[in-house]
Amino acid sequence: MNKAEKIVQLLKLQPHPEGGFFKETYRSEGIIQPESLESEYKGIRNYSTCIYYLLTSDVFSAFHRIHQDEIWHFYKGSPIELHMITPQGEYSKTLIGNDIEKSQVPQFVVHGGNWFAASVMQKDDYSLAGCTVAPGFDFQDFEMAKYDELIRCFPQHMQIIKKFTRT
Repeated sequence: MNKAEKIVQLLKLQPHPEGGFFKETYRSEGIIQPESLESEYKGIRNYSTCIYYLLTSDVFSAFHRIHQDEIWHFYKGSPIELHMITPQGEYSKTLIGNDIEKSQVPQFVVHGGNWFAASVMQKDDYSLAGCTVAPGFDFQDFEMAKYDELIRCFPQHMQIIKKFTRT
């Protein structure tokens, strides 16, 4: 059993639809009522949620978006390349990791509504991170990117979209 498989087993992680493995570790007891949320939310939301998230170098987190801001926290393994495309079509990449002298950041916020994808930087390795979402995550807020739709909206980013979409 390699390190990644051992972490998946010890933390009881499950496959995630975007790729990789996850486990919810926190869901606040506090609830936000629908009338206090923006119109894109349907139903109530917890104040906040948090997960463990593990990727391996042979799998990527496919482009997806959620309504909420999502804070990434780096724990161990290879640094993560996080790719983002704003609704206006601006592309950026951030390196999430522990080596701040090499422009890596141990924590990063992806703003709600941005398309984003992630990959492990080093071959034959893994990355263990945490993700915190507020208002709390609900799969109603999750949208997996479709290749044709992203290319139609952002043809200037065809290479990166092709690399990090599955459909």
